[in-house]
Amino acid sequence: MSAFKLTILGSSGALPAYGRFTSSQYLSVQQHHFLIDCGEGCQQQLKRYELSTFKLNHIFVSHLHGDHYLGLMGLLFSMHLLHREHDLHLYSFRGLEEIILTQLKHSRSVLRFRILFHSLRDDEPVLLFEDEILSIHSIPLDHKIPTCGFLFREKEKSRRIDKSKLPGNMLIQHIAKLRRGEDVYNEANELLYACQDYTLPPRPSRSYAYCSDSQPNAQILPVIEGVDLLYHEATFLEDEKEKARQTKHSTAAEAADIARRGQVKRLLIGHFSARYRDLGPVLEEARKIFPATSLAIEGESFEITE
Repeated sequence: MSAFKLTILGSSGALPAYGRFTSSQYLSVQQHHFLIDCGEGCQQQLKRYELSTFKLNHIFVSHLHGDHYLGLMGLLFSMHLLHREHDLHLYSFRGLEEIILTQLKHSRSVLRFRILFHSLRDDEPVLLFEDEILSIHSIPLDHKIPTCGFLFREKEKSRRIDKSKLPGNMLIQHIAKLRRGEDVYNEANELLYACQDYTLPPRPSRSYAYCSDSQPNAQILPVIEGVDLLYHEATFLEDEKEKARQTKHSTAAEAADIARRGQVKRLLIGHFSARYRDLGPVLEEARKIFPATSLAIEGESFEITE
């Protein structure tokens, strides 16, 4: 079974609190490894949960509030000291490049590897990355400064060979055609193997949507519709709804309502305010509206199976 696994590194809001670190997540999709946001202490969490930094080639920073990127410089310097040499792709809004280059300048440092900066937009979803395995799009959000979430979606997979029906003398190139959904013909254009007779439907493609700091935004519903796993911030409880509006954050109930309206399969909530030591009421509020809700707790992993 190929991996599609999310590990929570940080789930706290603006402040670290009660053992909770600020926002950061590690996502593995088959052979790809992605870091989503990089709050303070991120590299400590990567070590704690034995997650490889050498495999990280893409880092996504949702916005330029400190609790989402202040762990980045420490991570970059550690990568340098550990002799990383291959390129690192960094996706963020304009400004992060200046922040990084200023720190490198004043510390008289030159990294061993190149950082390739990719600018985000907050006016429409944009394709950020694509290969034969998956695509990654931005999700414009509604916060105090330009902010994006990210949608990770696997491409349609190959059909599966039904080994119980496979002739022992079938050529490898014929098997490859069947996996692509093609029938196999001989040189006389006679049908040798019909795809439907020797294959099974492809395994479902999996998806994850990360929605960082934002007040409820119905415009994301067509983008996240039907995803296997949605992370949506839930900074406050409903009794602090006025505070949520002032700061352009969401309540647990509002995050659950987005999940319900988006018909997602499972919801994770995080970015918890430091005012909540006990997260039980936060989870309870969300589950009243969307029962398939879990808390994003440090060290916990959520795997989407095929």
